[in-house]
Amino acid sequence: MESLQNHFLIAMPSLKDTFFERSVIYLCEHDEKGAMGIMINRPIGIEVNELLQQMELDNEPDLVTSVNARVLIGGPVNQERGFVLHTPQDSWSNSQSLTDKLMLTTSRDVLSALGSKEAPEQFIVALGYAGWSRDQLEQEIADNTWLLIPATHELIFDIEHEERWQKATESLGFDIWQLSNQSGHA
Repeated sequence: MESLQNHFLIAMPSLKDTFFERSVIYLCEHDEKGAMGIMINRPIGIEVNELLQQMELDNEPDLVTSVNARVLIGGPVNQERGFVLHTPQDSWSNSQSLTDKLMLTTSRDVLSALGSKEAPEQFIVALGYAGWSRDQLEQEIADNTWLLIPATHELIFDIEHEERWQKATESLGFDIWQLSNQSGHA
């Protein structure tokens, strides 16, 4: 299977009562070793400003105000670790370029810049990530656990968190509730 990096995983409606119910995950990495992604639609009930205060950064950042001013649950793995998915800037040498429009970092320097003029134009702060071992994600896709669509900048940064799953499913062009969770083979 070719790389699914820079795609969204959309949880099927059959994933009720699970950690990933109605989740949308941005796939940051996908190769022969496995996959890693950040859930982009589940706030944990803390504002980015509160997180920055708890971190006791050297500088006192201005208040962060945007659609993405809430911290998200990035996934069930390593939830004590913060990830920032952000628009590119030349000054962030510790950020990994995912596309020409998106970078990922775990570095405190980006966090300390939030709320200042040095901050990335757009960003998401998440705790934890979703990870899959070799061939695990491919099997879950074959089992109809996830639907895939190419990632869009708008869905990551411009749509309210609570609306992202619905907007992602609408982009498929059909009513997701009409899908069966059973797969067939001809």
